[in-house]
Amino acid sequence: MGRRLEQLEEFGIDVVLERRHGIRASVLRGVLYALSFVYDRLVQLRLYLYRKRVLRERALGCLVISIGNLTVGGTGKTPIVEKFARALQAGGRRVAILSRGYKSVPRKRNWLSWFRRDFDPPRVVSDGKSLLLDSLTAGDEPYMLAHNLKDVIVLVDKDRVKSGRLAIDKWHVDTLLLDDGLQYLHLKHRLDIVLIDRQAPFGNEFLLPRGTLREPPRNLRRASYVFITKSSGEPNDELIGRIRRYNRTAEIIECAHQPIHLQNVLTGERVQLERLRDTYIGSICGIAAPESFEGGLRKLGARIELAKRFIDHHRYTEAELQSFINRCVRRDVDMIVTTEKDAVRFPLLTKAEVPICFLRVEIEILSGHESWEHCVARICQPQPILSPERFFS
Repeated sequence: MGRRLEQLEEFGIDVVLERRHGIRASVLRGVLYALSFVYDRLVQLRLYLYRKRVLRERALGCLVISIGNLTVGGTGKTPIVEKFARALQAGGRRVAILSRGYKSVPRKRNWLSWFRRDFDPPRVVSDGKSLLLDSLTAGDEPYMLAHNLKDVIVLVDKDRVKSGRLAIDKWHVDTLLLDDGLQYLHLKHRLDIVLIDRQAPFGNEFLLPRGTLREPPRNLRRASYVFITKSSGEPNDELIGRIRRYNRTAEIIECAHQPIHLQNVLTGERVQLERLRDTYIGSICGIAAPESFEGGLRKLGARIELAKRFIDHHRYTEAELQSFINRCVRRDVDMIVTTEKDAVRFPLLTKAEVPICFLRVEIEILSGHESWEHCVARICQPQPILSPERFFS
């Protein structure tokens, strides 16, 4: 059943991105295009109801920073969340990351718990000291964040108000980072950090379900800061000009996903990036933008002999992985390379005939250093609210 759903999802993605041709695909795109207008009205209605306070946002009495995007995946959000968590922690904030745990598998509940309305509490991926869940139960991105960040609380729950309240009550955090939180309006945000992928800034320019936009570009006006991700150092004047059409005040920061090293999935051994130069490799990934990952490997000098792609957040089976390893052995490749997010979804391996490594990347600020420092300082040293008596004394 799971494989059939993946195939259906893959078919839908191919239709939306116009990789499928023919009458059936064209008719389906027409239907999806009509539905996207309905979706747009619903999105704007929801925003209007929150703006007019018909739907109420909740405040938990601490700083809430949302990090998200207008499109469905592919902007490189997880390393940005990690960078923010490290910077805020270094600035003296006690940080918790709240995620919905997309495609995670919750604990099983029996019928009695439903009868008693004994609903699950938020899943604690990390209490700041120990990693408490596996990637299946936590979700790949929360698990990866919890694995890389020490002294940072990571919680998973679709209800971010509930998980935020737990973080405050149990661990006394003072800063909540909403992973993929731009569209989560039920919890009041202090700042909205919006990520835009330089390579596909607004997806294919269509709203869901015809395209990959969750919201129309004009909703970029809600952003406090805009991060242009996957920059190469080349000027982004045209993109910045378009951003300014929608938001004239948000500070814009350009950044790159900088490869740091390779790390062996089985042994944990770190391997220098120079090892990739002129090396024949096999590439395997299940992410939203596989072209970006494979292009990055080529820039590092790797020669991709075999490439296998799965849909985003794909949960690998042992048979799938072993099949790819066998193909790589037959083609005499020197190494298999994957992403860090994919590596946490691999089944447990005891041995591999070909070394399997993931590429560790971190965020490097290319332009807007002052804006980045101002953003961190604004969160770590918020201005006190003056009492009214000060103005009348």
